[in-house]
Parts: sequence; structure tokens; C-alpha cells
Amino acid sequence: MLSRRLLRVKVLQMLYAQQQQGDMSAQSVDNELQHSVDKSHELYLMVLLLPSVMKRLALKRIENLKTKLRPTEEEKNPNMKFVNNKLIAALEDSEALNEALEAKKVSWADDEELMDIVFSAMLQSPQYMEYMSSEDDSFEADKAFVVHFLLKTLTKVDAFYEGIEKKSIYWNDDADMAISMASKTIKSYNQGDADFNIYDKYKDSDDQQFTQQLLHTSLNTFASTEGYLKKFSENWDKERVCLMDLILIVMAVAEMISFKDIHVKITINEYIEIAKYYSTPKSYIYINGMLKQIVRMMLEEKMISPQQILSLDNKNNNKNN
Repeated sequence: MLSRRLLRVKVLQMLYAQQQQGDMSAQSVDNELQHSVDKSHELYLMVLLLPSVMKRLALKRIENLKTKLRPTEEEKNPNMKFVNNKLIAALEDSEALNEALEAKKVSWADDEELMDIVFSAMLQSPQYMEYMSSEDDSFEADKAFVVHFLLKTLTKVDAFYEGIEKKSIYWNDDADMAISMASKTIKSYNQGDADFNIYDKYKDSDDQQFTQQLLHTSLNTFASTEGYLKKFSENWDKERVCLMDLILIVMAVAEMISFKDIHVKITINEYIEIAKYYSTPKSYIYINGMLKQIVRMMLEEKMISPQQILSLDNKNNNKNN
């Protein structure tokens, strides 16, 4: 489920924690990594649950308006289009989703205030107003609205991001991923399908192996990578190098050593992009320069093969990016 870039970020976070604490064993780091991946999958399932929560709140709102002392005609005869949304009904009936939610034991039951904020944002959104006023009651229209709710409304609710970060430290960078993957799950479902295709934690066994091997090789590569940095940096002092930059370089070296089918340029570009988000403003320039020199040395030492430098076919490049 998680992209290779997000898997790299998960490994980065674990290595950073290990370097900061200093007393984490390799097994502890590996356990933490697997827990972090589990939590990402959990959030994805919780996002898929949100449309049903919004429906429940909509029904509650309708009942509350009906019981007013002097309800208006509109309140007596409310627009039921959203609560009758056929895609949401399919989500509620999904055996695959319900089994996954039950296995994880997750819900939004303890987050009523946050759910009220999200519900209010939905009611005020132009997508909701347009949907409710439209005469199109097709399944496709219902599906399109749910996707719009996730991608156009939820992504603009700052309180949602703040709320899930408070719920779990593992979710600091996972919200957009979870929303994107939930949207893809919904988009791929067609009326009449047996069930939704609920993503697993990993896309396949290759991704799981990639994650674990990247972590283990990185843990074993710190000393040798520091040796490269000493060679290419005048008056090199570990204490003066940003820890995040060091870890990113270590991971790039570990990836080049471990995965001969990933083009070196892809690896370097991936860690440069991650550095732009997670490190200092100019770190990517330093990382790029160091990695280019390290690659030349690794070629001389036969740590990597010339084939990793030469152009690979697009199929392999796309698969491993």
C-alpha cells in the first residue's frame, strides 16, 4: 500500500530515533518500523470509515432538526440524498473493510469533537452544496461526491491533521497518503462489484523485503559511510554534520549496495527529494554532492556495478521508484 518513498521515510524515522536514543537494538528498531507501517495501514482504514461517520452525523442532525419546537417545512422534509448515498452504503456493507476494521479494533468513537468539525466542514463545502442540489442520483454521482469529500474537503481541515497527530506520533506524515489511498480504493469500486479491494500494508512481498533490508543494511553501513564523508569533506567532523543529512546519505549508500536493480540516479533523486522536506533548506545540495563522489568511489571499490549507472529499461525504473 505504501509507496516506496514513504517506506524510505519510515526507515528514515526509525534510524533517526535510533541515533538519537543510542540504546535501541537492531531488533527494537525493526519492531518499531513494523509498528509504524501497521499504524499507516490503520489510518488508511480509518479514512475509509469516515464517510459512514459523516452519514451517522447527518442522520443525527436530521432527527434533531425534526424535533425542534417549530421546525420549518424543509426541516420536516429534509433532503435525504447524502444519507442515501449508495457508495457509502456499499462501504458499510463491505465484508473486506469491516473485517479489516474489526481486526485492527479501530474507530472514531473517541473523537466526537473532531468528527463534528469534519462534518461541519463538509456541510459548508461547495462540493456538498452542489451535490445536494443536483438531480443526478446515480451511483457514479454518489461515488464522485465521496471522493470529493476526501480529496477536496478533508484535506483542507487543519483540525483533522492536528487531531490525528495527537492520536499517534506515527501519523505525523501519513494523513495525505491515507486519504489518497482511500480515494483510490473508492474510485476503483464499481456498482455491482463483489467487494472493495482493500489494500494490504505492503503492495507486495518485494516492498516488505525492500523495507526490512534497507533498514538492516543502513544500520550496518554507518561506519563505512562516515569513512567516505571523511575522505571527501575537508576537516570533517561528525558533530558538525546534520544528523538527518548523515542518515539520508547512509540510506542512499545502503540502497545502492542492497538493490542492484534500482538505478543509482533514482536512488539519489529519491533521497534528495526527501531531504528537501525533512532536512535543512540547503541540505539536498550537500547530499547530492557527497553522493556523486561516493558513487565514484563505490564503483572503484566494486561496491556497485557499472550497470547500476547505465540506463536501465523503463520497466525496472518505474517498478523500483
